Amino acid sequence: MIQLILGGARSGKSRYAEQLVQQSGHSSAIYIATATAEDNEMTQRIQQHQQQRSSSVTEWQLLETPLALSETLSSLSGHHHMVLVDCLTLWLTNQLLAEADMAQCRQRLCQAVQQFDGELLLVSNEVGSGIVPLGELSRRFVDEAGWLNQQLAAIADRVTLVVAGLPLSLKD
Repeated sequence: MIQLILGGARSGKSRYAEQLVQQSGHSSAIYIATATAEDNEMTQRIQQHQQQRSSSVTEWQLLETPLALSETLSSLSGHHHMVLVDCLTLWLTNQLLAEADMAQCRQRLCQAVQQFDGELLLVSNEVGSGIVPLGELSRRFVDEAGWLNQQLAAIADRVTLVVAGLPLSLKD
């Protein structure tokens, strides 16, 4: 089962994904974190997420994967672990900053997701509802995120949009 969970910044999408893991009955799960702590604010965000998970009944195994997400998913496929990836737009940012070939990155990720054997939750920001950004890199990010989300939504068994902490089913 592949589930894509979309939402804006601070919409509650990560918390919702973690709740789904807890409600699944799995006593443990793998948390793939794509964030990198490049500044104090991001360090605090990461610590908030870690504290939130530490109070959970689920035992989380953390894998920090800022770039090699496709390879990590392929290696976990078929191991009967519930896997949560948080978040795809941070992974996308890491790829853009590394000046990666984005079409190839999207293709490899979508292939790894499509071939994934197990329960996989993918968290991503929905950024297409705002205004068109002024800067070239910002516009490219919005375009790439939109294309990635569309491709993954087509593959996913379920797609949920989280708004103000409330999940809205888009595809069931």
